[in-house]
Amino acid sequence: MMKKTLVTIAICLLSVGLFAQKNTGKTEENKKEKSMQEVFNFLKQSGTYYLATNDGDQPRVRPFGTVNIFDGRLYIQTGRKKNVAKQMKANPKVEICSMYEGKWIRVEAEVIEDDRLVAKESMLNAYPSLKSMYSATDNNTMVLYLKNVTATIYSFDAEPQVFKF
Repeated sequence: MMKKTLVTIAICLLSVGLFAQKNTGKTEENKKEKSMQEVFNFLKQSGTYYLATNDGDQPRVRPFGTVNIFDGRLYIQTGRKKNVAKQMKANPKVEICSMYEGKWIRVEAEVIEDDRLVAKESMLNAYPSLKSMYSATDNNTMVLYLKNVTATIYSFDAEPQVFKF
């Protein structure tokens, strides 16, 4: 009887441990989704953000305006024929900076090209005005998702908020 009770207790403890481990994974996933949503909201509200790349030993910065969440990732868009696309292919590390209502964000990330038609369509559907210049089936539209993201929102009157996903 004692042996049966100990086995039952061991099974219960194991079950609780597995449940906690499963929930921890979900909690971490939810935290990443919330972080991505915060960064998306900031960039979307600011309207224009500035993307920095490297061109050999020269930094290059230019305004961008496209940002989209698709398939659980944060995306940006450009034209494949542009110098910025060539720079991101040569060195996928980028930084993004933007300001909105007295706060500013710095986003460090790597960009990964997603050549799937559905990813391009999602971006173009989010920004219908781009359809006059780009098509999901042309050889120019390039969508990229951000990977290994560390984003920090700063202001003069609050501690920085750091988001990672």
